[in-house]
Amino acid sequence: MRIAIAIEYDGSAFSGWQHQRDQRTVQAVVEQALSRVADQPVTVTATGRTDAGVHALELVAHFDTTVERGGDAWMMGGNSYLPDDVRIIWSRRVSDTFHARSSALARYYRYSILNRNVRSALLRQQITTCYTPLNVAAMQQAADYLVGEHDFSSFRAQGCQSKSPNRRMDRVRVTREGEQVHIDLVANAFLHHMVRNIAGALIAVGSGKQPPEWLHRLLLARDRKQGGVTAAPYGLYLMAVYYPQKFGIARHPIFDFLPDDLTRIDHRQIADR
Repeated sequence: MRIAIAIEYDGSAFSGWQHQRDQRTVQAVVEQALSRVADQPVTVTATGRTDAGVHALELVAHFDTTVERGGDAWMMGGNSYLPDDVRIIWSRRVSDTFHARSSALARYYRYSILNRNVRSALLRQQITTCYTPLNVAAMQQAADYLVGEHDFSSFRAQGCQSKSPNRRMDRVRVTREGEQVHIDLVANAFLHHMVRNIAGALIAVGSGKQPPEWLHRLLLARDRKQGGVTAAPYGLYLMAVYYPQKFGIARHPIFDFLPDDLTRIDHRQIADR
């Protein structure tokens, strides 16, 4: 049988999601916990990887097992063996056709910035600090250039292993809540360091170092060397993943603007939603 789970974690003390030799990773501690519940080895496949220091509110993963566990046993049992900085927030049996990565239709990331002249004592590893006042309107003007089907090579890490740099960006929204500025991004998928590189470019625009049109030129250049600074990992969160309704996984409200058939998106119609 196939079990889907959603995982919340503080990535501050991890070397990312994926297994790495002699490094503490989220995948390793989750598999160790679930293996104890199953009393046999469990291998988990996630919707994607997060880098060292990156957090998740709802990273979805799946695993196959022959072991029957009733009710919330996978969630409750797994959490009893997990460290305090990782939690399984739900678990359910799903169709064998479900795949945490390839079944995903869209992903939602948030990059959070503390925009003041003093770092936070409480959020020092959960948010990125920008001391220069940020112009949110200019950042949004720049962000609008990213919506649609594009080659995102200018925002791709040099070591990215994706076969194609093309992605479908469905939404980029920049908002301010008091001293915090949030960059919310929804796309079919993201390249390695893509969100952090976009955040770094938008911060350059917001702080007045570059005009909004620079982001458009950067996108068209398809050259990471022109892309500027990669923003720190601490402000980055994987917020939610969108799956076809048939799998029974609740859809985050951020995805409500998307049509049910994501292969027929007209970004001219959804840009203002």
